[in-house]
Amino acid sequence: MLPDVPQAVKKIAYLGTPDVAVAPLKALHEFGLDISIVITGEDKRRGRGNKVTPSPVKFESQRLGIPVVHDLDILSEMDVDLGVVVAFGKIIPEHLLANLPLVNLHFSLLPKWRGAAPVERAILEGDEFTGVCVMKIEKTLDTGGIYRKESIPLSPEKSLNEIRNELCEKGTELLIDCLANGFGKPDPQIGEATYAKKIKPEEHQIEWSQSAAQIHRVIRLGNAWTLLDEKRLRILEASIHNAGGQEPGEMVGATVGTGKGSLNLITVKPEGRKELPAKDWINGLHLSAETRLGK
Repeated sequence: MLPDVPQAVKKIAYLGTPDVAVAPLKALHEFGLDISIVITGEDKRRGRGNKVTPSPVKFESQRLGIPVVHDLDILSEMDVDLGVVVAFGKIIPEHLLANLPLVNLHFSLLPKWRGAAPVERAILEGDEFTGVCVMKIEKTLDTGGIYRKESIPLSPEKSLNEIRNELCEKGTELLIDCLANGFGKPDPQIGEATYAKKIKPEEHQIEWSQSAAQIHRVIRLGNAWTLLDEKRLRILEASIHNAGGQEPGEMVGATVGTGKGSLNLITVKPEGRKELPAKDWINGLHLSAETRLGK
């Protein structure tokens, strides 16, 4: 059996990598816990110039004066009570789980959307609600019992980053409550399990034959793109316009036809240029009746 979370947690190891894992790290540090070690992803080449930079969690850990490593095996050597995982991005080996209890902040209402991209899949499916769980980590993917859970409405207007940040804030509050008042016994997951596979690059390409509502969900993920004259155009922000009458991909000013309804483009980023308001971009184009976005 995997070890239980102790009722009194004094020392922890923190495992996380991207921006979304920074706020919980700061909150746990401010709460007064002894964060003995932070384990994060390797330094990577990011941004223009391919400069090698640390992960957001590593950068914050160094600012806070917390030791940072990249190797998970250090967990077998550390004298800590608990491992806390937030968007770490790697599977924890079974031999480590056998010796140290670990909990995870998972951004879905488990057992729905187990896996790598729960918020993205909830958005693409048009779910009305999403949520966050503090869950026990087991050797199988996101199947562990739940210590705390909270549901929030999934606004059809909010972006992926906005929703994820809201879930992170709620989840951090749940995590602090567990540490302050004890984790207790986890509740088993109840209901049908669904899996949130990682978003493939091709899923960010807009298919204008889809409905305006579905395309808008793709845009909310943050990397939506289409083609105009064989050049890539990123659609950063848009709103649903229910009027019809345009063919899929057909542009009339900033309004683009879809398979059902239309979209008003708000912010775009043409290939090789900075982002700008769609109306300013369109003013520099010579639109004709044959102008189409897409393949």
